[in-house]
Amino acid sequence: MLRLLLVSRLLRLHFGLTKLPGNLRFRAPQPPAKVTGVQLANTQPNECFQASSGLSPTNPLETRASQVVPSEDCLFLNVHYPSNTAGKPVDGLPTLVWIHGGGYIEGAGSSFNGEDIIKQSNRGVVVVIIQYRLGVFGFLPGSAVKQDGALNAGLLDQEFTLRWVNQHITKFGGDPSKVTIWGESAGAGSVLQHIIANNGRTEPQLFRGAITSSTYLPPQYMYNDRIPELLFSEFVAQTNCTSATDSMACLRAVDATVLEGANSNINLAGFFGTFVLVPVVDGDFITQPATTALRERRVNGQALLSVTNTFEGTIFVNQNAAVTAAQYSLDLFPGFGTVQAETVSALYAGLGDDLFQNNAIQGESIFICPTYFLLDAFPGRSFKAEFAIPPGLHGSDIGFYFPGTAAPTFNNTAFIDAFAQSFTSFIINLDPNRKVDPTTITPEWNKFDVGNTEMLFNRTAAAPGAPVVHPITTPSALLKRCLFWNSVSNLTAQ
Repeated sequence: MLRLLLVSRLLRLHFGLTKLPGNLRFRAPQPPAKVTGVQLANTQPNECFQASSGLSPTNPLETRASQVVPSEDCLFLNVHYPSNTAGKPVDGLPTLVWIHGGGYIEGAGSSFNGEDIIKQSNRGVVVVIIQYRLGVFGFLPGSAVKQDGALNAGLLDQEFTLRWVNQHITKFGGDPSKVTIWGESAGAGSVLQHIIANNGRTEPQLFRGAITSSTYLPPQYMYNDRIPELLFSEFVAQTNCTSATDSMACLRAVDATVLEGANSNINLAGFFGTFVLVPVVDGDFITQPATTALRERRVNGQALLSVTNTFEGTIFVNQNAAVTAAQYSLDLFPGFGTVQAETVSALYAGLGDDLFQNNAIQGESIFICPTYFLLDAFPGRSFKAEFAIPPGLHGSDIGFYFPGTAAPTFNNTAFIDAFAQSFTSFIINLDPNRKVDPTTITPEWNKFDVGNTEMLFNRTAAAPGAPVVHPITTPSALLKRCLFWNSVSNLTAQ
């Protein structure tokens, strides 16, 4: 039985600066100046500048129903912690750091309420919701940035937050030795990046547990490859910096709204359902391609819980386009040739029509198979689940652990508690079998290993539906397709 909640929160904690008279744009974050006196911490922070995802072929510019103001000064975090009636924290609690998704071009901490997680943990965790620079502000690639700036600035913002948590979370009742990082989509992709950061030898240990919901691993090029350099040149052109003797100085001098406009334009010009400004292999923080690092098991963290949704790729594929699987793979991965395209066509031929195959190619190559690569890097230390509640689309699981974002599509208390508390049990104990509430309906989890067993979270078809939660064996055909994607990671730049 879960107890009555007493939760305190501090919003808009300024953990880093990206804009100063010296201009920190495209540089690593710096600590903010110390401020004396009492500071109000009761309003949501500015969100980082956003770009359109470009997922709609008819109206790609999405209207954002948000009252949170975008700003270049956006490195804030929100802390939610269990407290007594006087607001004093409970001491020594495991801590969750949540990293939002959004294709590395959109999203904000204000969308997520840490009290949702604290409720499902029976007041057993501290929750930190973070923000990081997005799009061109956080992921401008190219050799010029390497020479006069910081590549992967958005990832450095995240690591800066983790170091802040390591130093300060005890003030809010958290235990810095019991930190778990969790993200969804690009947030889960960020978790993957921190797992492989610094050759898997980050010091001090910034987290012990890692959770990925829909691990996102798009092509991640070397910072000076052809495509990153083309992207840099396009930003220079769209900001009228082409004739400047110092392109980086020019980009730092232009108004942020000019960069924001170029940000949207360039993202919208990308292939349908893709995001062009993503992490790169920078040679410092990220030293090698993700799949290579995972294959060599060069990882940070002690344990992993990963969840994928049944139909991860559907929302990222143009459902009105008539394209063969071979052609779609060529469009999705510029490094592919005819041989690879024909292999993809043969692998996916028996799954359904062209559209279904393309949905599966997108979902498996970018989200599902990278999750299995990640699991294999934690032998005997990982757990895997599939979220299959219809429609099983990418992102449809979020409302089950953050109900403030959207109402759960299957409003069944037994199911919601079983699913959500799998995460909180892992955050507290690094093991979903050591339950927060022993009465939840989830059976025993098996560690993911050569047996390839994972937990299915689904429902019966007939209304109103009943929970279906039990272990399953990962389909061998899926694992065969994942072996292919692993074998061509040098061509997909993953």
